[in-house]
Amino acid sequence: METIHLLEELISIDSPTGYTHNAADMIERVLRSFGFAPVRTKKGAVRCALGPEPRIAFAAHTDTLGAIVSGINANGTLRLSLLGGPLLPSFEGGYVRIHTLDNRVYSGTLLLNDPSTHANNTAATKERTTSVMHIRIDEVVSKPEDVRALGIRTGDIIAFDPKFQLLGNGYIKSHFLDNKAGCAVLFELAARVSKMGRALPVELFFSTYEEVGHGGAPSLSETIDDLIVIDMGVVGDSLEGNERKCSICAKDSGGPYDYHVRTELVRLAESNSIAHAVDVYPFYSSDGTAALRAGADVRVGLIGPGVAASHGMERTHVDGITATVDLCMAYVAQNS
Repeated sequence: METIHLLEELISIDSPTGYTHNAADMIERVLRSFGFAPVRTKKGAVRCALGPEPRIAFAAHTDTLGAIVSGINANGTLRLSLLGGPLLPSFEGGYVRIHTLDNRVYSGTLLLNDPSTHANNTAATKERTTSVMHIRIDEVVSKPEDVRALGIRTGDIIAFDPKFQLLGNGYIKSHFLDNKAGCAVLFELAARVSKMGRALPVELFFSTYEEVGHGGAPSLSETIDDLIVIDMGVVGDSLEGNERKCSICAKDSGGPYDYHVRTELVRLAESNSIAHAVDVYPFYSSDGTAALRAGADVRVGLIGPGVAASHGMERTHVDGITATVDLCMAYVAQNS
């Protein structure tokens, strides 16, 4: 896939929910390089028509899990409040970047309180919650005044290091493949349409608040009939999806997706020999859920590359991303 390098670039840009402007800048730059004219919504999302009067919207979210400084401890470490639902055991010991209001950036580490096993014999068994964890700042600090002198204050954004790796066999390991792998699908769609040299009735939408439930609520173009959400396909012991397939979601915790859209997606996957699976996600909602609850009068479907270990140390595969792109292109060809 020609645009896979853009996934690594996007993942390297810190974009926890509420702090997505730098990632949105990059997305706009990429879309302009393909010859399109993206616009920014008031909520910071990026919307981009690939042709006049678009009828099909493909949406992915660029906001990620993260945290925010909720206070300063007496010893100069930071308390944190989560943005979204990171699986804390998977992030413990990971490096972080703290972004201040005056654009300074400090490094640190997410740790259990009293983390040394030589001083705390319950360190291995204690339940991981934010109430017993902290951010250790990599600066000479021992009290709140030292931290405030650095410009760090309550409300500063904490971004976790993604640990991105693209392996030679096509596997991709990283935090935040949910849902920057979905954004990579939209990049590839834009690249393919640009290469075709003709306009299509398609709109791309990069939302910025999915992890907190209202990313898909901003209005799409009035001409949109179908919203196809591109988000991570859940991989689990009771599910059929895997990292090398495009997952098609029949239902999640928000309810069923449009029956007719799903039927067409499955038929197109079968007739085009696109590796796919159909699943029900028991603990999941998407920008499609947000759009419907906000009153959008559109048909909604949900697909995406399979992503293992969601909200933890995630993994997907180039094949799954490519299969998702292929299904999107087949849907456009069928409906344009």
